[in-house]
Amino acid sequence: MTYDRLVCANCASPVSEGRCPVCRANRERLQQEHFFAGLNPMALIALLAVLIAAVALLAHQTA
Repeated sequence: MTYDRLVCANCASPVSEGRCPVCRANRERLQQEHFFAGLNPMALIALLAVLIAAVALLAHQTA
């Protein structure tokens, strides 16, 4: 899940805006915690498609 859709329980604003200290702390934690947290879903789908294509090509060459 990306942090741009999360809503802060402290100030009721999006966490991505970082309006209060709780938002800013959670935003920093989420950015450091996951490598793929900053990627949007379309980028993840494209990355998965490239990985599947590479595996298929490798399987085709070894057969």
